[in-house]
Amino acid sequence: MPRLPPPYRDIEDLVRVERLPTIWCPGCGIGIVFKVFLKAVKDSGIDPDKHVVVAGIGCAGRFSGYARLDGYHVLHGRAIPFATGIKLAKPELEVTVVGGDGDILGIGGNHFIHAARRNIDLNVVIVNNMIYGMTGGQLAPTTPVGAKTTTTPYGNPEHPFNVPLLATASGATYVARWSVLHVEQLYRAFLEMFQHKGFAVIEVLSPCTLYAQRNGVSILDLYEMLRKRCRVVENPDPREAEIDLSSEKPIILGRFLRIRRPTLEELMGLVKWG
Repeated sequence: MPRLPPPYRDIEDLVRVERLPTIWCPGCGIGIVFKVFLKAVKDSGIDPDKHVVVAGIGCAGRFSGYARLDGYHVLHGRAIPFATGIKLAKPELEVTVVGGDGDILGIGGNHFIHAARRNIDLNVVIVNNMIYGMTGGQLAPTTPVGAKTTTTPYGNPEHPFNVPLLATASGATYVARWSVLHVEQLYRAFLEMFQHKGFAVIEVLSPCTLYAQRNGVSILDLYEMLRKRCRVVENPDPREAEIDLSSEKPIILGRFLRIRRPTLEELMGLVKWG
């Protein structure tokens, strides 16, 4: 059986190494999210047997197949309702949905807003690469204005979702955004997410090689853009979190919201949390 390189040996027991190498392109940021997530699982104080990963279709959807955790790879856009069923049947489990911006906010957008409204105790990790990557480079609901995709070859004329604002307005009780360059902050956010009771959303900005190709830049250019443009703000306002790559406006990172209100499970009498 293959072994992971030494820097990754601390999470090797949580990786299905027999399925390596991954399908992720060289330069893709999803592998960073994967490693940080599994490290947080190990350090969460929650038995790995209690962790469940549900993923839809797309590049980030392969999370559930590579993690040595109970995992489910479900229909496009349907990861959240599937995870809802798991959580209502066994509320003691720590259930995390991992998917791309298209899977969760496009095809699964209606499920997202209603799960947030219900405040069910689910974790949702949105790996935002600003494009439909695996399916051919089409326009996604987070594609910036002016960006070129397969379906917008002359540039995107539509405004993208402001993900932290959408999550907050829909009823989520934990909302954060980080990039794959901010690994320590992302790690701490995952730990907070696991401890939070309620609908938790973490958006992770992750460069995509296909997005780079469509827009005539290199993948390193996208990482450099994140390095220069991202600004960590304490208690940021989600109304200021729109991503506009056509201007010099900074990309706001941080924890936008962490509040406590009754969850769906509590209101249904399934659990009693403090």
